[in-house]
Amino acid sequence: MRQIHHFVNGEALAGTSGRFGDVFNPNTGEVQARVDLASAAELDAAAQAAARAQVGWAAVNPQRRARVMFEFKRLVEARMDELAGLLSSEHGKVIADSKGDIQRGLEVIEFACGIPHVLKGEYTEGAGPGIDVYSMRQPLGVCAGITPFNFPAMIPMWMFGIAVAVGNTFILKPSEKDPSVPVRLAELFMEAGAPAGVLNVVHGDKAAVDAILTHPLVRAVSFVGSSDIASYVYSTGAAHGKRVQAMGGAKNHGVILPDADLDHAVKDLIGAAYGSAGERCMALPVVVPVGARTADALKDKVLAEIDSLKVGISTDPAAQYGPVVSAAHKKRVEDYIQLGADEGAELVVDGRGFALQGYEKGFFIGPTLFDHVTRDMKTYQEEIFGPVLQIVRADSFEEALALPSEHPYGNGVAIYTRNGRAAREFASRVNVGMVGINVPIPVPVAYHTFGGWKRSAFGDTNQHGVEGVKFYTKVKTITARWPEGAVEDSAFVIPTMK
Repeated sequence: MRQIHHFVNGEALAGTSGRFGDVFNPNTGEVQARVDLASAAELDAAAQAAARAQVGWAAVNPQRRARVMFEFKRLVEARMDELAGLLSSEHGKVIADSKGDIQRGLEVIEFACGIPHVLKGEYTEGAGPGIDVYSMRQPLGVCAGITPFNFPAMIPMWMFGIAVAVGNTFILKPSEKDPSVPVRLAELFMEAGAPAGVLNVVHGDKAAVDAILTHPLVRAVSFVGSSDIASYVYSTGAAHGKRVQAMGGAKNHGVILPDADLDHAVKDLIGAAYGSAGERCMALPVVVPVGARTADALKDKVLAEIDSLKVGISTDPAAQYGPVVSAAHKKRVEDYIQLGADEGAELVVDGRGFALQGYEKGFFIGPTLFDHVTRDMKTYQEEIFGPVLQIVRADSFEEALALPSEHPYGNGVAIYTRNGRAAREFASRVNVGMVGINVPIPVPVAYHTFGGWKRSAFGDTNQHGVEGVKFYTKVKTITARWPEGAVEDSAFVIPTMK
């Protein structure tokens, strides 16, 4: 059976902890590989290698670091089919979706190719008599990223792309559920010209996470995952003096006003709710139609679209989504479906019991639809993370605005309307970090920044864009004077710029 090792100091490193995790093929339900699970000692080896490499890497000028990013981008693009196939075989998402996962990560790499520009500091000539003041951004040192199973290419590239481009070295701890693509990315980064130790991959579970959060050489930690773990990562990392950005869960809403183009909205909604089997933190699992007429018309159109959805294996080019990642996750989603029915929501379409001929042991769940979901239900309050869409009816704009604003999560939200004033007011007032106007999944482009509010994010700095550069650098400010002639008497008061 294939064994997936760590990647440290430019080469594969076999695990020494004696612990392993199973990597499944979600289409068949079979174990296809085993992955090493690291101990604190193995994480320390990666941290030491990263620390040794960081001094030399930081001394490489930004333009030459950018050239490595350019070459890495070229190599990943050249191997898109290979990487997408590998990703789909471990995650279960369809090939087209896997390619999108990789492409969205590459967009951050493209941003990182322009790192010399964004690293420029500020300069003030003549801030005082013969005095100039300027600033510079410098790397932190060794940084780490802890990434989830649902985007095994995109989110690692969001993190290490910027961290490494600004002069840090990096330890990536990907999900043990689909670890092969992160290792392959590290190998390609080496092939692109990065020195050994600049990008390391260490697999593991909580033991590896805790080792990252407490290791004295790790200066910053970026995390994406569930909110409870995000809170733990943030508090533990901060308690150990680390800079931390921790992105948590989501329960994104799609508000449908009566004047919306309903055909457009439903097409978007189906893809956003059921694409990637709902395993996205920016999925749209809650739709909020305003008014009974809008709700009834929306429901009819959603049902018609569900009837035409094709669930299939990840390599089926006609499939719109594939299996969920594991048997445990399948059970979790199906338990939420049962809970929703028990809570009194109308189970319009039940995706449990879906079986694909020839792949009966695969981790498949059919599209599921609930209507008349209310805000007090546990299934509304919590993240299901599966192909489940809930209709929460609202009587007015204000009620629809209040639902995402008062929900514990605040990652993303969308509104569908033809009314520019209503859209503008909604975007201004809603208590959510990312807003889409007639856009179902409002993930910002790479040169902007990604981050939610409330229990969807812990920390003060968002992912990628200029915010990402700020997170992975520290500012040094220099005040310089080159006096001529006699030196002035010593001053015993705070200097001013008179």
